[in-house]
Amino acid sequence: MTAVPRTRTHDRRQVLVTGLAATALLATSAVPSAAAGRRGAGATSAKSAPTARLPRPTGPFDVGCTALRLVDRTRPEPWAPDASPYRELMVSVHYPAAPGRAGRRVPHMTAAAAAHFGGPEGAAAMNLGMAPGSADWAATVGHARRDAPVDPRAGRLPVVLYSAGLGDPRTWNTALVDDLASQGYAVVTVDHTYEATEVEFPGGRLATMRIFDGAPPTDPDAVSALLRKVVAVRVADTRFVLDRLPGLNRTLFGDVLDPGRTGMFGHSAGGFTAAQTMHDDPRVLAGVNMDGQMDYVGGEPDGSRLSTVARDGLDRPLLLMGTDGEGSGDYRKQPSWAAFWRNTRGWKANVTLTGSRHASYTDAQLLLPQLARQGAEPAGGLAEAVGTVRPDRAAAASRAYVTSFFDRRLRGHDDGLLDGPSDRFPEMVFTR
Repeated sequence: MTAVPRTRTHDRRQVLVTGLAATALLATSAVPSAAAGRRGAGATSAKSAPTARLPRPTGPFDVGCTALRLVDRTRPEPWAPDASPYRELMVSVHYPAAPGRAGRRVPHMTAAAAAHFGGPEGAAAMNLGMAPGSADWAATVGHARRDAPVDPRAGRLPVVLYSAGLGDPRTWNTALVDDLASQGYAVVTVDHTYEATEVEFPGGRLATMRIFDGAPPTDPDAVSALLRKVVAVRVADTRFVLDRLPGLNRTLFGDVLDPGRTGMFGHSAGGFTAAQTMHDDPRVLAGVNMDGQMDYVGGEPDGSRLSTVARDGLDRPLLLMGTDGEGSGDYRKQPSWAAFWRNTRGWKANVTLTGSRHASYTDAQLLLPQLARQGAEPAGGLAEAVGTVRPDRAAAASRAYVTSFFDRRLRGHDDGLLDGPSDRFPEMVFTR
């Protein structure tokens, strides 16, 4: 593999999750074999494969979830024009649900999507180093009930969008999304079709990754151009969803959503997407970037590969959540974060979860330790994949800081958690 000089090193398990790194794109052909990620054993059958659970949401409301197919007939499909003339997206809306038994619990992933996710070309292998077939991803069930009625006690709901990392599906932060919905938010998760390793549409049609035309590029300029297109498509996807929100609110949700109070968060490439969407679209009032670079192939000395959000900054609040992985955490370790910090005019904060790794801000932090105890361990070991932070503490910290941020910015409720270090979460380090 030809290495491209850059300021941040990524290990094999982060092939796609890091999303916006040249090494990530160049290494996608190095998918672990069926024996990788298992110590002393090959892949198991789906019937006997290890399974894992997601924790219950902590808010006062039950959670409902509605999945929707959206078609942007003003925009040609950018990655697979032979498959569809127009851009198609799958989104899910998670929201406070009225108490009761209406609606079945929504699976973490549909059966077809889970099979591909856990296969040789899925994100489990590419992003996490999990052996194909080593876990039964379809067995995990979320806590939201499908199409359950909205709980009127929650009142008008602030809207928060979620964008996943490169290669990951929109469901790969369900624990955090469901928890935010249980706190009284409508959370819209967006699949970036043909960039996620798989997206299942109604009727069972599976759209798989198509961002590469043949082998991934190796020339730094070509890699940078591809990454610029990835982010541009993601931002266009997000703005299209924002355009559709008022109509969906009227026809499906009885006007209980409040698009005038909209925020966004994302992980890795999704964190970059959240920040860049804020830069390009004033409808997003506040954002959280969870360990996402904001440049293309590392920050060049002349700034030529910095994003516009890094070069210009923002006039609205953005929370940077880093990890203990190399090149993350302190904003001064990342050229794009440092540029953003220097140039932004809005409120900003930078926190780092001690003992974490890149995937710690996803469902991987909760599911992988359970699978590892049953013998399905990522290639390179569990600590390399999700760090040494306790899963329950990582989940509690992520939930608390994301909710506190949006409560403060979209509801005007300030619990003081983001004012500085907290005795409640000594694992979370503030950088000034």
